Amino acid sequence: MFYLRPLAAVVLMSASATTFSQVTLESEPNSMEEVIVAGQFLYTDTVNALKTPTPILDVPQSLSLMSAADIRERGFNSIGEVIAYMPGVTSSQGEGHRDAVVFRGVRSTADFYIDGMRDDVQYYRPLYNLEQVEVLRGPNALLFGRGGTGGVLNRVTKKAVVDDAFTQAQMSIDSFGEVGGQIDHNVSLSDTTAFRVNAMVEELDNHRDFYEGDRRGFNPTLRIEAGDSKVDLSYEYVDHQRFIDRGIPTGANGRPVEALEDVVFGDPKVNTTELEAHLWRAALQHTFSDTLKLNVSAFYGDYDKLYQNFYASGYDQEAAPDEVTLDGYVDTTQRKNTILSVNIVKEARLGNVGHTILSGVESISTSSDQDRYNTFWDTTQDDNETFSISRNLGIRGGVGVNALGLIATNDFGVDVNDHTEVEIDVTSFYIQDEMELSEAFRLVAGLRYDSFDINVLNRVAEDSRSSKDSEVSPRFGVVYKPQENISIYASYSESFLPRSGEQFANINGNNDKLAPNTFSNREVGFKYDFASGLSLTAAAFEIEQRSPQVADNDPATLDVIESEIEGFEIQVQGKVTEIWSVSAAYSALDGEQVERSGTTGRKPRELPDSMFSLWNQFSLSSDLKVGVGLTHQSESFINNSNSAVLPSYTRVDASVSYRLSDATTLQLNVENLTDELYFPNAHSTHQATVGAPLNVRLAVNMQF
Repeated sequence: MFYLRPLAAVVLMSASATTFSQVTLESEPNSMEEVIVAGQFLYTDTVNALKTPTPILDVPQSLSLMSAADIRERGFNSIGEVIAYMPGVTSSQGEGHRDAVVFRGVRSTADFYIDGMRDDVQYYRPLYNLEQVEVLRGPNALLFGRGGTGGVLNRVTKKAVVDDAFTQAQMSIDSFGEVGGQIDHNVSLSDTTAFRVNAMVEELDNHRDFYEGDRRGFNPTLRIEAGDSKVDLSYEYVDHQRFIDRGIPTGANGRPVEALEDVVFGDPKVNTTELEAHLWRAALQHTFSDTLKLNVSAFYGDYDKLYQNFYASGYDQEAAPDEVTLDGYVDTTQRKNTILSVNIVKEARLGNVGHTILSGVESISTSSDQDRYNTFWDTTQDDNETFSISRNLGIRGGVGVNALGLIATNDFGVDVNDHTEVEIDVTSFYIQDEMELSEAFRLVAGLRYDSFDINVLNRVAEDSRSSKDSEVSPRFGVVYKPQENISIYASYSESFLPRSGEQFANINGNNDKLAPNTFSNREVGFKYDFASGLSLTAAAFEIEQRSPQVADNDPATLDVIESEIEGFEIQVQGKVTEIWSVSAAYSALDGEQVERSGTTGRKPRELPDSMFSLWNQFSLSSDLKVGVGLTHQSESFINNSNSAVLPSYTRVDASVSYRLSDATTLQLNVENLTDELYFPNAHSTHQATVGAPLNVRLAVNMQF
């Protein structure tokens, strides 16, 4: 594998550094204690998604964490901004209404979790109530079941804290006019009980015409401690509305047409999304002994969502540079998710081998009612209509003057695309053993069994379909630790995705007769925890996807479409000096699509050859902190045909914070300091996102 070469170079350089470190330790007898105390950056961080108390250094997998403090200091308010500073992942457009992450070249809108529980409905997830964001790269079916094909993102929420009382608040405004506020209040009700509430409100605005919206979040939590048991109860309310902007077309050269950067290809009265969600979570942790622990988690989510829009579906810069074709649709979704998860963690030693055994069961019940109505124009008697391009397209409420000068009126109630009622039942069992064979060698082995049962009632076709998949997903890994603060690992994992897709809206054609898409990941990596509190991680990987397809309309005859993605990642994080902290990440990615006719030579969409990010934080005094960062992404293809391109870009960000008093800190964040015109992502050929120009955000942080 080509990407093993840079990994080998990292290992050799780090080995040299290790040798130097050892020499230093031998000449300074007291420094060993400093290593024990301070040199634990990697393996003191807790990764909730792992479900076991495994030090990060001992995990045979590439992962990244970002704490609430880092999120606040860098002024981030979206998942997309967080992952921009992580290796191997980037954001997709998500059609302007949902988080969409590309994990190692695999796009996902459903591999999102709250405290390890599935949160697969499509929306923009808030950050106000989080302790940290965790990204686990590579297929993760053993821990999470279906999906997780390129990675997963887990949000760890804030819990009530016993024996503590505090209040933190923030108010902010930016140069676009967006304002927001949030509060975090914790109080102890007794020696064993605490209550905490997080809340936020945002009035949204940005650089694009017509853009507006608001978002509300309310999350009370209760912690009860009784002997060896801890119970966390949580309710979260999310109310979110915003304008939908799906970007601008690409031109004759396949790149976004910069002359159209200020044009919004939508309708200010039609392009909107609305979400109301009620999320209930309960978690029980019981410690039977130092070596035996029980975890029980329950989740119930009730989601009600509307999404409607117009977007640019056709543009010919050479033949008709002043005209654009619009398409659109309206979606409604009502979904209820009920999840129950139980796992036991047992630590034991048999002979000379230490074992950390994770075993668990998970049950998921989902009911979903969803429909889609296409646009229908009275002028064309179709779902597409052509308009003249201007800063204001001249369309309001679905009525406008088309390119021929005729009044065109859209009706969202005529052309029904689909209306389905879906019932899903998933039962899963898993077991994993982390074996300490010696001080230097550790082995991880596990299996998960998933039974995925889906029933779809298609109201439009008056057709009922069902499919049942039973999959076994393995995970294997070996870790070699030449010394306590260094690990070298290799791993293999698998995952799958049923033919109903991420959002299981339907089972079309002969898909109910086809096996799921399968994904496999081979990975080797290196982790080094420096004595100073600085860590280095590196990984080389290869992901293969296999998608069975019907050949010649005969379900018994299958072709297999494959794709392969390989890459290299490196991340450095922690304190360089007493006043300088750094977070740096680099990714090199390559991939190829393989179709029925053989290798095409085309690359998967949204797969940049390289990505780089760097954030530097300087504590110039006890009161003054300065941060500066940049993100770079090389060009990538918008579509699988490789006919449309997202140009490369580099964005510079900065921050300054000054503590006025023990209770108050002023914070200034600058996004896109150089005011570069860039296009960070796209959904399809003529829907390229226009990145935000220079934006300044002022926040007041208060603590009582």
